[in-house]
Amino acid sequence: MNLPSPNPVLVEVRRGDVVESFHRGAVAVADAAGRLVAAWGDTARPVYPRSALKPVQALALVETGAWGAYGLGTEELALAAASHAGSAIHTDRVAGWLRHIGLGAEALECGGHAPSDPAASRALAASDSPPSPLHNNCSGKHAGFLTVARHLRVPTRGYIRRDHPVQNLVAGAIGAMSGCVPVTAAPCGIDGCGIPVFALPLAGLAAAMARMAAPGGFPASRRAAAREIVAAMLSHPHLVAGRGRLCTEFMRAIPRIALKGGAEGVYVAIVPERGWGVAVKIDDGAGRAAEVAILAVLRRLGLLAREDLDRLAARVAPPLLNVAGRRVGEIRATEWL
Repeated sequence: MNLPSPNPVLVEVRRGDVVESFHRGAVAVADAAGRLVAAWGDTARPVYPRSALKPVQALALVETGAWGAYGLGTEELALAAASHAGSAIHTDRVAGWLRHIGLGAEALECGGHAPSDPAASRALAASDSPPSPLHNNCSGKHAGFLTVARHLRVPTRGYIRRDHPVQNLVAGAIGAMSGCVPVTAAPCGIDGCGIPVFALPLAGLAAAMARMAAPGGFPASRRAAAREIVAAMLSHPHLVAGRGRLCTEFMRAIPRIALKGGAEGVYVAIVPERGWGVAVKIDDGAGRAAEVAILAVLRRLGLLAREDLDRLAARVAPPLLNVAGRRVGEIRATEWL
């Protein structure tokens, strides 16, 4: 088997004066024309975007007219782009959304898992109830898919299948936004929530985020949809992730850049002020490294002011703590970033 050439070490974990672990990865920064503004590592290598692609997957909810036809608000739109923590503020809203379109939690085909919010997880365990699909971090995205299916009067059952009309719309949007047309020719897997996930070049993922930031080259319906989704994420950061999560903390502190993480070390940023998109992929899938890397890239690009960095100081170089809670090192970006 021919292994890909190694990417640079973007993040290192220091314990005392010794680098104990390190994380290789790649970064792409693109504009809405698909041009690379900056790059580190192999940005042509296909990667699965995972949940980082949710803002793009939510486009169909708005541009089909489903969002408006059901009189939904910006909270639902933020949830459609969310990887939420399964807190009551998330599950109650998704449940209410489903009732509004005449469905229940049983219509969700994403499966259930325990909430990542510790308090919600403890409350669920104390109730002696199993996790519901509402607790799935993707339940807002799936509620969006179901809304599109109801609006288009197509079957709701099987909406996660690759050949379902809703997933055809989603795939078309991914292809157009990333420049990978037809995206259906790309390698395809199944995401954790059951929907198709297409492998995109990291540069294409960055371009998709840039086109969310500056969608001027698209028809009016897509321009409006992209702007609504980004605005909703920035207006409701607590719904996009949750308490203690970087996406939420960042957008609360800096409500001019939309941030979204994905599984296996993927992170993206949507930068409307420059019309740029940023995409990070950590080779070993470490989320801790992806979080440090995305902040380092935004700092390197001059997008974070000193006061921004002060607000996020604990995230820029997170401390490495021992069992007693004492600082024994740090996780930090390398000289590459």
